[in-house]
Amino acid sequence: MKQLQKFSRFLSNYTAWVVIAIAAVTYFVPQLMGWVNASLFSDFVQNKFTTQSLIIGIIMFSMGLTLTSHDFKILAERPFDICIGAAAQYLIMPFSAFFLSKLLHLPNALALGLILVGCCPGGVSSNVMSYLCGGDVAFSVGMTTASTILSPVMTPLMVSLLAGGAVVNIKGFPMFVSIIETVLLPVAVGFFLNYKLGENETFKEFQKLMPGVAVIGLACVVGGVMSSQGDKFFTSGIVVFAAVFLHNFVGYCLGYLAGILTGMSTPKRRTISIEVGMQNAGLATNLATSTAQFAALPQSAIIAAVSCVWHSISGTLIAAFFAHLDKKKAKQAVKETAKANS
Repeated sequence: MKQLQKFSRFLSNYTAWVVIAIAAVTYFVPQLMGWVNASLFSDFVQNKFTTQSLIIGIIMFSMGLTLTSHDFKILAERPFDICIGAAAQYLIMPFSAFFLSKLLHLPNALALGLILVGCCPGGVSSNVMSYLCGGDVAFSVGMTTASTILSPVMTPLMVSLLAGGAVVNIKGFPMFVSIIETVLLPVAVGFFLNYKLGENETFKEFQKLMPGVAVIGLACVVGGVMSSQGDKFFTSGIVVFAAVFLHNFVGYCLGYLAGILTGMSTPKRRTISIEVGMQNAGLATNLATSTAQFAALPQSAIIAAVSCVWHSISGTLIAAFFAHLDKKKAKQAVKETAKANS
């Protein structure tokens, strides 16, 4: 168990590199991750429940296992912060995706993919990044919880609003069902188990494996998309990478600005920046490949897959940047103290 926990910590510390490695290998050997796209069954609204859907469910289950009743108290005790965070999440990223798709003249499928990424809740690794950069972890957990709980309604609603008329005929209900299946239900089951078994020592040891499980799951999701769309990955042009980079960058900047404008402390500003900028692009990828109405525009999954990879990289980089600022500030304080004493 100790060795598995050590491996889990290694994976969570090097999330970006693990995801990139799987994506690169799968690009050259696509059959390696072909199993991720296997269809298991179709639900009553004709959404495909694939192995990828199951993996997303496992990732969200792992997140649910980390949630406690205390985390939900945060939602009640800090309503202003959480409301600001949720509003920023479902306004900044969806609308910036919409305007960037217009500015860059993205083809319909790519525009839909970018908007879909923007309308998803915060990424599952954002809590780790908030911790690493000296952010407000409780606020981060509260934001992730709130945006995830709201996602079955807000994601279909915002996609329908921003992409329904101009891009493709979007119906919210199939997306609502898919998010219930792959997000809300697994999170609820994980939380229930943690609520019942949270004091059990064996269960606590098992929980320590969950960060690694989430990283492996994310890598498999990206690998699955590379397996099916890898031949189109680079032929889509630099515009795909530009769109993903700009969307992510705008999210970080405007998220931080929202924190400044609402008078948040520096840790909270960092947290809201990361929570807004890092989207659950794995969920977007799953929706783009498993929801029936996206079948006509399969390239929408490409931009979601690129977002999967880039958000993991950029989240690591921005966390390291904020941590570097703290170290630099601490060193400066030590120097000034030593100078004053001399």
